[in-house]
Amino acid sequence: MAARPVRLALCLAPLLLAGGWALANRPVAYEGVVRLTAADPWWLLAGAAVTCLTWVAAACCRQGALPDRLPPGLLLASQFAAGAANHALPGGLGAHAVTLRFLRTRGVPLSRATASIGLYSLARCLARSLVLLLFLACTPARQRLGDVLPDGRLVPTAAAAGGVLAVTGLVVMTVRPLRRPVTRIIGGALADAREVHGRPSRVLALWGGAVAMPLVQAGVLVCVGASLDLGLPWHHVVLAHLAAGTAVGAVPSPGGLAVDAALVWTLVAFGGSPALATATVIGYRLLTDWLPLLPGALVLSALIRAEVL
Repeated sequence: MAARPVRLALCLAPLLLAGGWALANRPVAYEGVVRLTAADPWWLLAGAAVTCLTWVAAACCRQGALPDRLPPGLLLASQFAAGAANHALPGGLGAHAVTLRFLRTRGVPLSRATASIGLYSLARCLARSLVLLLFLACTPARQRLGDVLPDGRLVPTAAAAGGVLAVTGLVVMTVRPLRRPVTRIIGGALADAREVHGRPSRVLALWGGAVAMPLVQAGVLVCVGASLDLGLPWHHVVLAHLAAGTAVGAVPSPGGLAVDAALVWTLVAFGGSPALATATVIGYRLLTDWLPLLPGALVLSALIRAEVL
């Protein structure tokens, strides 16, 4: 009997979260709708269609990171629901928490489920960086990226990040109570990674999905920019999205607020007007996050109720 109120609270929590988020961000949502009233609806419809591919790419990448076979329909539904959970926790932790719970209910051991999330995150990071380097090598817009980077701050920031990683690694390797569990986890993760990369279908799903995700997300931004007549070539918009996401994508901010601010700054540096750049980012966030929020919360509640999560 005690489990029923807890389950009901878990089912209602996503709906309450969606309602609270909408009330807290009412001015921003209203401004985005007003600016987008003059946009080309066909381009916005194309952007909405491209948005749907992001969950397909995420599901492919999740499956590719795990040796166990997952039901495709439920996996896709869990990734759609994970988008709603991302508004509660920063840095993608909401989506990882939903995915971890989904994998555990499918009988995947905790160590393997955790290792798959780590491999998924690593593949996404590496794939985005490789795609960014490819665009930097192929488009002349890379010359304008110098206007985006703060003068004299890049090297100290990189040095500070490297120092933090070095200190963390040193602590883990010298403190025995930490070294043993970390070594065991890393060993299991490497074994699962070797097993995954021994299967061509998993390799295609993992790296194909990881490469497709930033390109699909950038495609949504291109569609929104075209609907508002942003005036930038499509490859400039894609490069701006990749650069902004790579530069500040690791900043722990709910809803991607840090990425949005960097994206507006980058679009303006590439030659877009501040008003249209802001409207483009608002429209992009509207299609990728705000509109799917309530359906994603409903799917999340349904999955919890069906004990899939």
